Amino acid sequence: MSASSGMVGACATLIGLVKLTERSHGLTRVDEYAGFTAVGFVISALLAYLALRSRRRPALQQRLETVADVIFLLAMVALAGIGLLFAYDLI
Repeated sequence: MSASSGMVGACATLIGLVKLTERSHGLTRVDEYAGFTAVGFVISALLAYLALRSRRRPALQQRLETVADVIFLLAMVALAGIGLLFAYDLI
């Protein structure tokens, strides 16, 4: 859960940096894509929180943990891909 909230901060930093560079290099969609990954990290954090609160229901807790992990990994891969594509001026 703490890693997801930290990654939301990383996405916010990326969005801010992109906004600064757009003035000199032109418009890109990187900030929008980073915003989508930030939403993924928030959803992952919320599901992890719900998993922590559902200890009395082990099956639900396991399912929430699994979904939170999958969403976190997808958002992490997406953010890495966005960074790579932005570094090579492909997006």
